Amino acid sequence: MLNCLVTVLGIFICVPLLLFLAAPYIRRYMAGGVCKSTAKLNGKMVVITGANTGIGKETARDLAQRGARVIIACRDMAKGEAAACEIRAETGNQQVIVKKLDLADTKSIREFAENFLAEEKELHILINNAGVMLCPYSKTADGFEMHLGVNHLGHFLLTFLLLECLKQSAPARIVNVSSLAHHGGRIRFHDLQGEKCYNWGLAYCHSKLANVLFTRELARRLQGTGVTANSLHPGSVYSSLVRHSILMTLLWKTFSFFLKTPREGAQTSVYCAVAEELESVTGQYFSPPTPSAVCLENCLQVTGSSDNHAEEFDCRPAYVSPQGRNDEVAKKFWNVSCELLGIQWD
Repeated sequence: MLNCLVTVLGIFICVPLLLFLAAPYIRRYMAGGVCKSTAKLNGKMVVITGANTGIGKETARDLAQRGARVIIACRDMAKGEAAACEIRAETGNQQVIVKKLDLADTKSIREFAENFLAEEKELHILINNAGVMLCPYSKTADGFEMHLGVNHLGHFLLTFLLLECLKQSAPARIVNVSSLAHHGGRIRFHDLQGEKCYNWGLAYCHSKLANVLFTRELARRLQGTGVTANSLHPGSVYSSLVRHSILMTLLWKTFSFFLKTPREGAQTSVYCAVAEELESVTGQYFSPPTPSAVCLENCLQVTGSSDNHAEEFDCRPAYVSPQGRNDEVAKKFWNVSCELLGIQWD
């Protein structure tokens, strides 16, 4: 009996102690790599949706630091102005501007695009970053299920409206922020709006698969135009994206130490937007370095030899689910999206 108590006591003491000692290494393991490109963006125009917070804000900060003129396109103008002021003060780049954009309202999207095209002559980088996650069943102003409407259709329409400007500014890039969650998604043509069967977790997965399929078909259609389109997974990031779920919010707070910071999560977006080696790369899905690569980088840093291998650890193309590689589904979904939005995009 005494031996059992000693064993149990030992476990209760040793396990937390081991976790405490291992925490810094686990944190570094989860952080992923850093975009090592030194590309400058002076004279370049960038639009980033949802850049008032989270990885969008950190992406805006990075690109502003590189000299770009950055438009923060967001729904909450107060948060947007606060983010812009912070970025301008930190980077010294006064060309960080906030514009109203509500992706849950096609009228707002059209107004944003109309004003942008009237005021700006060029667009070199469009980062479709904004998104919603785990929303209770609700609809956009146009009657679309919220995840589908904001995460996919909103960005689909925005890209359509700005595409000619991107083509005229080529070389240009379109970056769509998707997620590893796309592996759990399906395009359910018989119930796209989730009216027959709705699960808020799966609805998010479906919309992230939509991002991958949109990118794939868009890249195919843009061949030879000088405009590339790539999608990405930022990693598991500690942000307000899970705010609609009390359980996920609690889990995120509990394990926040092991999640990426918004700055770490923004690295894949930054890489896809600026890396010189991606100038002609299109239709790919990028993800942060695998944990094994990160561990190898840490070892190289310890031995002082990482500089010669820096390019190995930038973000790289990642595995796409079979559903995300289905060209027939991508084409059909493109046509359905055009029908829902009332546009003709050949």
